Amino acid sequence: MKLMIASDLHGSMKYAKIMKERYDAEKPEKLILLGDLLYHGPRNDLPEEYAPKEVIKLLNGMKAELLCVRGNCEAEVDQMVLDFPVLADYMILYLDQRMIFVTHGHTWNKKNLPPLKKGDILLHGHTHIPTAEACGENGEYTYINPGSLAIPKNDTPHSYMIYEDGRFSIRDLEGKEFLHYSLI
Repeated sequence: MKLMIASDLHGSMKYAKIMKERYDAEKPEKLILLGDLLYHGPRNDLPEEYAPKEVIKLLNGMKAELLCVRGNCEAEVDQMVLDFPVLADYMILYLDQRMIFVTHGHTWNKKNLPPLKKGDILLHGHTHIPTAEACGENGEYTYINPGSLAIPKNDTPHSYMIYEDGRFSIRDLEGKEFLHYSLI
């Protein structure tokens, strides 16, 4: 199974188009979006080519390809204009016999862990910083973050992630890997 995972688009049509181009080039089975799709939020500057109405059209055109969780910038009004569910706080995936807790990161995160057991993975966006690291006292769980498509932070690149064959690969917008984590 091949999945593309992205987060924190924040209404940028420029990066929505690039995301779609990368999706078409990568050819995954699904695109998992980790929230903050349309609104830039009060803590962020406007992203390049801020055009949430255009982003709505692009995303609705991909609705059969998308699995989404709710970011801290999503509201009921967003669900009213999007043709796919965006208000779930989390989803659970099982990949290579590992539980992946998928969320945005504003509620469930390293400081407020969801129920995880040894070997589980916490996958979220929200921080806009790409990360793949073992966490806990003895590396009991793994934390993975694809970074942000539109508004990266801490001098990190605009990024997304691919999961395939037991491996998470965080890539820049040209598709070049710069960080990875293997399950096997």
